[in-house]
Amino acid sequence: MSNSQVFDLVLLGGTVVTPAGQERVDIGVIKGKIAEIGDLSSAEAAETFDAGGLHILPGVIDSQVHFREPGLEHKEDLACGTAAAALGGVTGIFEMPNTQPNTLFEEDLNDKLSRCENRAWTDHAFFIGASDENMDDLAELERLPGCAGIKIFMGSSTGSLLVEQPEALRAVLTNGTRRSPVHAEDEQRLRERFEMVRDGAHPKMHPEWRDAEAAVLATTRICALARETGRRVHVLHISTRDELPILEANKELITCETTPQHLTLSAPDCYERLGTLAQMNPPVRSEEHRLGLWEGVRRGIIDVLGSDHAPHTLEEKGKPYPQSPSGMPGVQTLVPVMLDHVNKGNLTLERFVDLTAHGPARIYNIASKGRIVCGYDADFTVVDLERREVISKDWLASKCGWSPFEGVEVKGWPVSTIIRGNIVMRDGELVGDPIGQPVRFEDTIVPTGRED
Repeated sequence: MSNSQVFDLVLLGGTVVTPAGQERVDIGVIKGKIAEIGDLSSAEAAETFDAGGLHILPGVIDSQVHFREPGLEHKEDLACGTAAAALGGVTGIFEMPNTQPNTLFEEDLNDKLSRCENRAWTDHAFFIGASDENMDDLAELERLPGCAGIKIFMGSSTGSLLVEQPEALRAVLTNGTRRSPVHAEDEQRLRERFEMVRDGAHPKMHPEWRDAEAAVLATTRICALARETGRRVHVLHISTRDELPILEANKELITCETTPQHLTLSAPDCYERLGTLAQMNPPVRSEEHRLGLWEGVRRGIIDVLGSDHAPHTLEEKGKPYPQSPSGMPGVQTLVPVMLDHVNKGNLTLERFVDLTAHGPARIYNIASKGRIVCGYDADFTVVDLERREVISKDWLASKCGWSPFEGVEVKGWPVSTIIRGNIVMRDGELVGDPIGQPVRFEDTIVPTGRED
């Protein structure tokens, strides 16, 4: 079959992670789609990619980033954020609504989509935030092209995005059908416990103020409301081992995420070393919680990895705690940090692929992405599992210019990022022009005349 067609791109000699496992096969690409998987050593192609000694993974999708545009571009913007993603081996991102203004309505979504044109290095989608202002329109808003779903903030929100009362949460969950991601921390408990740090404290108090119970209370509440309303939800950045039995008992409706930070860092050490640079919401917690999250990964309770890339400038982070803002960059380091865990035996490469490609595609009903199968988008994260690198400041593309993993040596490194058959990163350099397009979903509206 391959003898009769000319491929736009052929990847030769790599070890490919397909739904069947790891296979030494070639991949042929035509018009941005995977056209053939097999022996293509004699095939004709406009471009070839020698993948000998490398692993070809389905393109990594980071389904939780904050790229700060519009309104906070001094921290990050869509161009720099997607550049960091591409340099880190990420092919698609879902961006959160807590920008200025918040992403609440169709015009806000369209503004972000238009800002990505000829600037975004990766494919992209945006969450619309649930708010009292748009409560009646959520079912229509969630089905707009380029919308990844409706984000719910039960705690730690910006602008008008806080939805904490049960009746308001119930109204959000009953107005729509797509899976909604949730930031689950109990706002009342956070307010009550803020007194312990209000007048200043060491950053290691962050997980004491925002304790495990704050997460457990909110996760328990959203699981109960999801069951009551029949609405699927996705609990973001799980940080405690205590939430896992609750999530496991509700798996028919509930999926969940954790982050590389929560799987890698632990208190109090990270706060002693990094100070406020280790501050994020929900917090990085003790070693027992970190090990508990790994158990959740191994048992399949945790469905996906997201970076929760949330950059702030070093000047902002330098404010005394708790005036310092919570959040850290992570989109560029997700792949190398987690490949290092693969090499250490903490998870298999196939499980990494499930957490970063199969999982996001399954949870959010992404069209034609997340697997290496014929007919899907030719999105690939090409990695060298044997390569050792130190995560360095000069490699980082985020505007904030720092990483909690700076100076860390890892084994396993992204060497190329390919999006719809276009090589956008190779050997640590961006290639060509930004070609990112909106991610498509199976359960959103496709405008008349739009090509699939």
